[in-house]
This record gives sequence, C-alpha cells and structure tokens, in this order.
Amino acid sequence: MTEAEAGRRLRQLAKEIARHNRLYHDQDAPEISDADYDALVRENAALEAEYPHLVRADSPNAQVGAAPSSALAKVTHARPMLSLENAFSAEDVHDFVRRARRFLSLSEDEPVALTAEPKIDGLSASLRYEGGTLVLAATRGDGTVGEDVTPNVRTINDIPQQLTGAPDVLEVRGEVYMSKADFAALNERQAAAGGKVFANPRNGAAGSLRQKDPANTAARPLRFLAHGWGELSEPLGTTQAEAVEHLRALGFPVDERFGLFPGADAALAHYAAIEHARADLPFDIDGVVYKLDRLDWQERLGFVGRAPRWAIAHKFPAEKAETTLERIEIQVGRTGKLTPIGRLRPVGVGGVIVSNVTLHNRDEIARLGLREGDRVRIQRAGDVIPQVVENLTPDEDRPAFRYPDHCPACGSEAVAEEGEVDIRCTGGLVCPAQRLERLKHFVSRGAMDIDGLGEKTIVEFADLGWIEKPSDIFRLGVHRTDMLGREGWKEKSVDALLAAIEARKGFDSARLLFGLGIRHVGIVTARDLLKCFGTIDALQAAARGDDGIAELSAVEGVGPVVAEAVHDFFHEPHNREEVAALLRFAAPAPFVSQARETEWSGKTIVFTGSLETMSRDEAKAQAERLGARAAGSVSAKTDLVVAGPGAGSKLKKAEELGIRVATEEEWARIVAEA
Repeated sequence: MTEAEAGRRLRQLAKEIARHNRLYHDQDAPEISDADYDALVRENAALEAEYPHLVRADSPNAQVGAAPSSALAKVTHARPMLSLENAFSAEDVHDFVRRARRFLSLSEDEPVALTAEPKIDGLSASLRYEGGTLVLAATRGDGTVGEDVTPNVRTINDIPQQLTGAPDVLEVRGEVYMSKADFAALNERQAAAGGKVFANPRNGAAGSLRQKDPANTAARPLRFLAHGWGELSEPLGTTQAEAVEHLRALGFPVDERFGLFPGADAALAHYAAIEHARADLPFDIDGVVYKLDRLDWQERLGFVGRAPRWAIAHKFPAEKAETTLERIEIQVGRTGKLTPIGRLRPVGVGGVIVSNVTLHNRDEIARLGLREGDRVRIQRAGDVIPQVVENLTPDEDRPAFRYPDHCPACGSEAVAEEGEVDIRCTGGLVCPAQRLERLKHFVSRGAMDIDGLGEKTIVEFADLGWIEKPSDIFRLGVHRTDMLGREGWKEKSVDALLAAIEARKGFDSARLLFGLGIRHVGIVTARDLLKCFGTIDALQAAARGDDGIAELSAVEGVGPVVAEAVHDFFHEPHNREEVAALLRFAAPAPFVSQARETEWSGKTIVFTGSLETMSRDEAKAQAERLGARAAGSVSAKTDLVVAGPGAGSKLKKAEELGIRVATEEEWARIVAEA
C-alpha cells in the first residue's frame, strides 16, 4: 500500500468506525458483529504502525476506545486507560525489544525481562478502591472519560468489594468477560425468551455490563481478570510481575498463564504454547500481551500517542478462506484517487464475515489477473486487513478487467502522475465526489467535528447550492428561514446545527489545518507544523517564502514530500482565498502545545553527535516535555545545540552562527532544573 492509499484508508476507517460506535453505543442497533468491528479497529492500528505520520485524531488508536454512552453517567479517569500497539510476527516482537533498548540506551547484553499473558477479548474496566473499599467502577470509554458502572460491577462475584492490606488509593485495571460456555447458555436463554442474541462473548459481556438496571447485569454470567493498575497511593512493587502477584494476593483473579520470561525468545515460546491451547481456553483471546518487567524502565519509556512504549499486543496469525469475487467497483476519494473495491460472496474468516476487500490499485489487479467472477483466496492479515492473496482461476479464457480512464463520478479524464501507480480524477472541484468528500472530511470528528452535518445533510445542502466549500458552512445562518421550510428541519434542529457551527469558531487550529485536506498532512503532521509555526497564517507565510520547502522540511516529522505538498497547496490562489475566508469566519485558536511551560517553551533545540547516557528519542522527548521543539537541522532560529562526541557539520554551523552549545551533561542539568 502506498502512503496516499494508507491516508485514504485511514480516513475511511475513521468514518466507518465512528458510525458503528454511534450505532452500538448511542442507538443500541449495531450493524456488524463485535468481531467485525474489532477487525476494523485492528486494521487502523496496523496502518498507523506503518505510517505513523498519517495518524488521525479520530482514529480508534488515537481515541483509545469508544465515546461513553449517553445512557450512563460519565467518569473521568484519574490516569488515562490506553490502548496497545500491535505485533504480527516474532520479528515485530524483537523489534519492540530493540526499540526499547535504543530508547533506554541499553547494551546488547543487558537482559530485558518480559511478562506475557493472554489478551482476553472482553471489555476493559477500572476499579477504584479507597481505604480498601470499592468506590467506583468505570468502562474505558474513550480512554479519558468512561461510563460509571459501579452498581453493575458490584454484582460480579470475581470482584472483591473490600480489600485488606491494599494501598489507600488503588485502581485495578482488567477485563470483564464471559466464558464460552456461559455465553452459549446465555444465548440459549435469550433466544427462548425472545430476547437479544449476542454475536460473540465480548459483545455479550459489553452489553451485559452496560445495562441501566444492575439487576439485569446480575443475571448475566460475567467474570473479571486483572492485568494492571491506574492511580496508586503507593507502589505495588518494583516490577510488573511483583505488582501482578500483589494484586493476586489482594484477591483479584489473574490468569494462570501470566508469566515472567528472561527475554523475547522465551516470551515467544509462551506465545506459541498459548496459541496451541487457544481453542481449548474457557474464554476468547486474540493474542498475547508483552510488557517490560521493570517498572522504572516503563516510567522512562513513557507513551507515544495513546499507547505505551513498554507494552505490545502480539496478535495471532491470519486465517484464510476461498470465495468468489463477484464485482469490482471504483470509488472516488476526496483527493480524486480511484480506488478499486472487491465485492465478495460473503465468507467467514477467523470468526468474521468478510464481504469487501480493497484491491489497492490498477497494478495489483493486473498482478493477480483479477476479473469479476474469479474464485479467490483471501486472508485477514494478522486477523486485521482483508486482502486477496491468490487468484484461483487466473487462466480462464475471459477478458481482463478494464480499469477506467475516466472518473465514474464526473467523467473527467483519470490519469496517473509520473512515478505513481494511483489513478486520479483531474476534475478537481468540479468533481462531485471530491467536493463532497472534502466537505465530509472537513466536518469529520478528526477535523472540525461539527455535530449535525452528516453525509446526508452535506449532500442536501450541496445540492441546494448552500455549501460548495468549507467556509460556506460558517455562512449557513443566512439560510435559516429556508431550512425551516424543508422537510425534517424544525426550529430546534436548525438552531442546534447553527449552534454547533458557532461552537467551532475559535476551534483547534491543528484540526482546521488537517480539515483542509492537504495531501500527506494528517493530524499528527498538522500539529508538528503548528508546534513550529504557531498559526496557519505563519505557516502559510513560511510555505510561500523563498526557502519555503527547506524551512518546512526542517520541522521534526516533516519530510520533503509533505513539505512540497504544503508548499504547493499555499501557492494556489484559490486555496489561499479559501484559507483566508476560513480564518476570517472560523478564527481558529493558535496552536497550544500540551507540554508544560518552562523557560525553554517555544525554543528550538538540535541534538547532534553520539549521546552516551540516553537515546536520541529520549532526548527529543525530554525537549518536548519542556515545551521546546526538537529540530533536525541548525539554522539562525535554533536556540540550543546539544553536541555529543562525533558532532560534525551541525556543531560547526552552530559555532559559526554564535548559537549556544551544550554538552550532554549540561543538557541533563537543564532538564533537571527546568
């Protein structure tokens, strides 16, 4: 998959998963199985691991879980409940350990012990005890805010109500689940009584725990296994293994397959044993979780995005199946790319019904010799991404699939840029597919997040000519009277929509920048750019400068491809006109970094040479926590250069420009005193 394809697919996934979240959590009317939903989430995580600079604010990985239901009270977690990055092979696990070694500056002979335990397919929950008494239980929700399920959790026999010898404040994290046998029995009872039949044990556990009436939860066979903790008034131990054993001693159930291993090879052997026993386990699992055992190392490693650097989930391998490719359809995205989608005769793969696959591009269709009606073998890579791996009828005497050379949405010519395999519509703003997709992207949850402007409404208003470009959204108030005269629009709904639009004035500038739909600029890249330039106006001025591409490329996390895309965007007059209109109507707030305020806030720091007491990644993370920007090159705007042994041209340039230079030891003192 190319980078552009990955960005397109991440946007599609964000939209699709958000819709299923609303159906499941707000409307209690899911359209897909829980396992199918999990597969979408895991596909998103796999793509983000491969293209970290394309990570979106509204991705499941960034959001951690799902938004809390409006039917239950909300709880803000004392410490966020984070998700995990995924591994799909033994090499991925070794890479995970190697990354930790590099970050911690460990030698190759330094042992890195890991804990390993099954990853239960349940519902994450946090249990808060104060003075040994259970006072609060919450679901993970979106990782920051969850649902208060305290009365429901009190009905689960596995969960102690009182503790002896526990810290004064103790938050225990774990999974609420339903065993396979209990799930089967529950569904039999539900079917006999004419009630809801659940798709799988995880769905059954989630639906049972999130009941409004605790009596309904009490009638469901829920279980709990502990695997971690949140806020603590005192440590549970110095290692993961010690802390988990402490939880077991306090009375919390811990899976018997939890173990401590001296390194990655031993942990992988345990993974193989668990995979072999998977079918016979009493509950569903979808992999094994590894964590660095030493808690001081976990503290140093910290987090990247919404996941810890010190833990990873090793997923079980792909399962394959055979089916028929019934149709090949072409979708036109907001950037004009023509993406082929394969419509399959539905088939079960690893417990999930698959009916659609992405065929990536014209070259992939040609490589596999795919035609409508072919028998194909598909797999879900790492139980995640449905893909065609083999054409089982390549030699039949039927014509090859003809890839379109004109856009199916507007009829404009469709061509491939030099050096690219992607076919794109040349219609630009005259193409209805692109116009609508750009508008939908602008109002999406990861961008401006405007409630009430769903796809149906955007299509309706676009057909009326009320919305042609994003800035028109902020002028919809002039159509209030006309809206009230339309079917389905009452005064309450019209005013709610206009209020939602008004609430987005003064909104996050990074999300507005992301919402512009600049190629290659995901939400993380948008934040990196604004972390450097502060405002969209300043970014535009830099992009249009004589050395615009070079100045943009110097931003940490922004390479020449992204820099050129931003440069090209702001050199188009109609883009500048639209940005000016958005800045006038939406007036986004200047970007504010989440780093703490110090004397180094807003300063630019460059690290060069060999660092001996820490890795380059750890040093950059320290700079960012001080509110500074870690840049990759020295310029007149650099405030400090930290030079280790072997520093070369960057050190020389710093000296020529009269920039302050510090040793690694001096940098450590700066961090300690800040």
